[in-house]
Amino acid sequence: MGHDHPRLTTNQKALKINLDPARYGTFAEIGAGQEVARWFFKVGGAAGTISKSISAYDMTVSDAIYGKAKRYVSRERLEGMLEHEHKLNLERLSAARGSTTRFFTFADTVSARNYHGTNECHGWMGVRFQSYPQDVDNQIIIHVRMLDNENSLQQEALGIVGVNLLYGAFYLHQTPELLLESLLDNLSTDRIEIDMVHFSGIEFRRVDNRVMSLKLVQLGLSGAAMFGPNGEVLQPSEVLRKKPVLVERGSFRPVTKVNVDMMDSASKQFAGEPDVQGKEIVEVMEITMNNLRETSGVDGQDFLARADLLATTGKIVLISDYQEYYRLAAYLTRYTNEPIALVMGASSVRDLFNEKYYTGLEGGILESFGKLFTKNLRIYVYPLLDQATGKLTTADTLEMHGGLNHLYQHLLSQGKLRAMQYFDSSVLHIFSRDVLKRIKDCDESWQQMVPAAIADVIRKKGLFGYRCPAKRETLLAA
Repeated sequence: MGHDHPRLTTNQKALKINLDPARYGTFAEIGAGQEVARWFFKVGGAAGTISKSISAYDMTVSDAIYGKAKRYVSRERLEGMLEHEHKLNLERLSAARGSTTRFFTFADTVSARNYHGTNECHGWMGVRFQSYPQDVDNQIIIHVRMLDNENSLQQEALGIVGVNLLYGAFYLHQTPELLLESLLDNLSTDRIEIDMVHFSGIEFRRVDNRVMSLKLVQLGLSGAAMFGPNGEVLQPSEVLRKKPVLVERGSFRPVTKVNVDMMDSASKQFAGEPDVQGKEIVEVMEITMNNLRETSGVDGQDFLARADLLATTGKIVLISDYQEYYRLAAYLTRYTNEPIALVMGASSVRDLFNEKYYTGLEGGILESFGKLFTKNLRIYVYPLLDQATGKLTTADTLEMHGGLNHLYQHLLSQGKLRAMQYFDSSVLHIFSRDVLKRIKDCDESWQQMVPAAIADVIRKKGLFGYRCPAKRETLLAA
């Protein structure tokens, strides 16, 4: 990753903060020891920075201070800690030093590796801070997954991320992308993954947290990031936990009636399966980084255009760097042991059986399918209409090339691949790239190929090169 800022050691960062006379605040840490505060004590000069360091380990004590929370390692608990401690600082210290001090509160609540190594190692970490004395607050919250397999290494990694977060908040807040990139200074993605970030407050009023989610994946800080229909960033394990999951992958340029029908039809079928009945299904639209990368890199505006359209469908959006489906499956099974379903068009399923994608795996396509179809995963095959001949290809009539038909038939007979029971045959002629071309050519028929709410957003925001009304008005004026 290309860094434009000088790479400081963790010691240097902690010392710079300690020697900054204007920074003063509280450290509140639950779960892995006083890992972040320890850096500031260790480098010297901490008396100039730390008003208080607290670690409420006992649940009853923690509840008495911060109020009850459903789970101790949760965003709710972290927000409670930041709110409580920051308010105390301002109440107790504003009169004495408020005119010269930029107050801050750092908090984390963490579940590091337990003695038996059986728990999920993750944590919430955040900082609330003033950029100027007596200014309104800003806040950054992150969710981290610790990947070291020893408790002491996890503690060390947490300490480093905490120092990076504070340093970034104080000295890099004008450039949030740099701030994000700096979070893993002196660490690697083998040790820590950051799968959620949320910026708020006056300094970050122009920051779109969806773009920051995309950046996490782009920078390799996380393999995937998630946000909801109203643009709020979500933490995957909180959304997927113990629920059946249905995923539709696409480029969604734009979202068409077929995309919507695929999800609705698959959802109806999935909900009717004996192992899913009565359970709340999480429906996810997934865009891979591959689908977002143009020749010149990722176009942020194009990404937001697609995100806005997906929001009108009311679905959760997942951005992932899991080009191979088996990696997506591994990601989802990390969070849920309930059934998982992918819905794919027949042509994508044919692509799935293309051996050229698996040359990097020792066991080739068989290894990939072994990983893909572990646990309780099924693929719904959405039919394909050949417009020239009118022939319909379904899961039952799909043929595989290169001697892979036996494998395909085997997976079909085992119920790993399933034909769609429901679909709207009146939309099967619609393809995204055709819609895109019609939008650019000012061929108004594209509006019949996408849901009305989507057409509205495209027209209002002039997405995907839609400029037709302006063009007509110019001609009339001439």
